[in-house]
Amino acid sequence: MASPRRALGAVTACATTLGLGLAGLVAFTGGASAASTNLVVNPGFETGSLSNWSCDAGTATVVGSPVHSGSHALAATPTSSVDAQCTQTISVQPNSSYSLSAWVQGPYVYLGTSGDGTSDVSTWSSSSSWNQLSTSFTTGASTTSVTVYLHGWYGQATYYADDVTLTGAAGPSPSASASASASPSASASPTASATPTQSATPTPTPTPTATSTGGTGGTGKHKVTGYWQDFDNGATDQKISDVNSAYDIIAVSFATADPNNTGGITFSLDPTLQSKLGGYTDAQFKADIAAKHAAGKKVVLSVGGQNGTITVASSTAATNFANSAYSLMQQYGFDGVDIDLENGLNSTYMAQALHSLASKAGSGFVLTMAPQTIDMLTASSDYLATALQVKDVLTIVNTQYYNSGSMNGCDGGVYSEGTVDFITSMACTAIQAGLSPSQVGIGVPASSSAAGSGYVQPSVVENALNCLAKGTNCGTFKPSTTWPGIGGVMTWSTAWDASNGNQFANNEGAFVHAMP
Repeated sequence: MASPRRALGAVTACATTLGLGLAGLVAFTGGASAASTNLVVNPGFETGSLSNWSCDAGTATVVGSPVHSGSHALAATPTSSVDAQCTQTISVQPNSSYSLSAWVQGPYVYLGTSGDGTSDVSTWSSSSSWNQLSTSFTTGASTTSVTVYLHGWYGQATYYADDVTLTGAAGPSPSASASASASPSASASPTASATPTQSATPTPTPTPTATSTGGTGGTGKHKVTGYWQDFDNGATDQKISDVNSAYDIIAVSFATADPNNTGGITFSLDPTLQSKLGGYTDAQFKADIAAKHAAGKKVVLSVGGQNGTITVASSTAATNFANSAYSLMQQYGFDGVDIDLENGLNSTYMAQALHSLASKAGSGFVLTMAPQTIDMLTASSDYLATALQVKDVLTIVNTQYYNSGSMNGCDGGVYSEGTVDFITSMACTAIQAGLSPSQVGIGVPASSSAAGSGYVQPSVVENALNCLAKGTNCGTFKPSTTWPGIGGVMTWSTAWDASNGNQFANNEGAFVHAMP
């Protein structure tokens, strides 16, 4: 995210809607083997109740019609803030293969798993008649339970599900207890920054259940992120302690590629900046990070930038990335990492690396991303594909809504950067593709000097937030539903903001933190 970013020119790539653009990404596999025992308890809701299932409060019930078989089925109705998710945690065996299926009916019904220990899986459909969703997975070496989930999509009509089947080896102590999973829908609880559901391929899964490794980041429902520059480029030089208190997440920019370790990263303070700051030492830097922690802030290490050349394209490279990133987290006290690779990334191996890092870091891990707008146009775009695969450990994606020219929004319309329509229609694309609203943030420059193009007045950002969260102050594009849990805002950079009188921190910080 080095400033200024390179201009991309006008891009009018043909974006697609959720129903059309993502359908080709979903694999529908055969049903479960009839010879195997179904591990799901109350799979057809024939108890006449939601026993053994845990659902978003007030969204689910058991009905007598329509049903696929038997006398009952699940009916669940999403709202604008929750996707009506129902889960059940099931005992399984490590290193074992399983098949999952369910009969579903309705708009945007999702079936998947979290906690597989390998790559969580998911699939979806949108149909007015009963159809079977099927997928399969293999558990990890230490996996003893898996959470199965069903959910719909924000603001859509009621969906129905019946005859849920999970076949494979039962766990050593089969348990029929109801799932005690974390709040399923990150948008319903903005502090739940992650929503686990990714298959290894970029399938559109809006919200599975948050895992124990998912970090929240920030200090409230909506987050303000700023990038701290580890170099001097004409903006106000800052120590970490100088960063305005309005910033909830501070992204230290940048870690670079370790030339001696494929996929590995390294970081050290820039000597020129250290000198300009009067001899800013490692010890002071670490102490400043600790002080931000004491103030309730999060500090992450941003990887890459405009000129970053980190390549993670193999399992070995993924391991090296995770190990080196974790070492730097321990050395400096970083809470996690920010992925800002603007020269492409391999979604499969980057997702592997980030899951490994999250596992090492444990509870409190913060993962942010700052993709260019062009990298978030469809679920198959490299960044959006990666974000979808790591949404179980993802805090927020702050897309750079600048240096972009014109782009297609989620409705297929072409919108110019620097407008409310551009921001809202692109944020809509990310949410429709499967990110939770709380994982979607608005990235803008702190001043006209901070980027080649795309600087907007605070009122434009605030109107966009109101449009996304409340359906007010929209431009010509108005989303079909609202997302009160929208993640927040980001700026490049805190140094350019300081040079501009802290306009972003003072205006956007106050506005975002006042949002309900």
